[in-house]
Amino acid sequence: MSVGRSVLALLHSQAQDPVKLLRAASAQLGNKVGVMSSFGAESALLLAFVAEADPEMSVLFLETGKHFPETLAYRADLARFLGLRNVIDIHPEAHEVQERDPTGELWAFDPDACCRLRKVEPLDAATLPYEALVTGRKRSQASTRAALPVVEEKPDGQLRLNPLALWQAEDITREMARRGLPPHPLVAEGYLSIGCAPCTRPVGQAADPRAGRWAGLAKTECGIHTAS
Repeated sequence: MSVGRSVLALLHSQAQDPVKLLRAASAQLGNKVGVMSSFGAESALLLAFVAEADPEMSVLFLETGKHFPETLAYRADLARFLGLRNVIDIHPEAHEVQERDPTGELWAFDPDACCRLRKVEPLDAATLPYEALVTGRKRSQASTRAALPVVEEKPDGQLRLNPLALWQAEDITREMARRGLPPHPLVAEGYLSIGCAPCTRPVGQAADPRAGRWAGLAKTECGIHTAS
């Protein structure tokens, strides 16, 4: 899988404007573009850009079975608020969950295995039809993302488009307020990066936003953005 060099050049030329980038991707690749969203702390802005560019664009939400109830409610409310018409819930295979995590406690003793089961493998299968995947990752989120490009070509030829890669937290907060976007309800409780409930903790405002993910462990990523 690989997009043409002319398409790649066009996307690079639109990298400074998230809406223009998304419109160009939609115009060139059609339904081969998918948006990955956790409906987390800063997801509303990217999804607002998606809705402005093409509200029919596929938005993929990993329904791991371990989300905060607030996230599931926010997923429904935000999609309705923005007019997103194609939000798709991605579930792990029920038989795999039963075989590999029958008690639902895999996260407690092998979080990497839990992420593979509930996130990496389901998303790998669900994203096979897509030539480009849009993410909400930003350089400012963590040291592991400090060199993140806006347009990223993976070894297998699939693209990652990171429209907010260069945005700072204060820019996102300002633009969300300007657009009147509803925040995730857990942000007010100190959750600056929101994943599955068992592996997410609130952090101080001065902390690395992802410090509350797998707190106390060397783990910083679930794996969906690190696999080729």
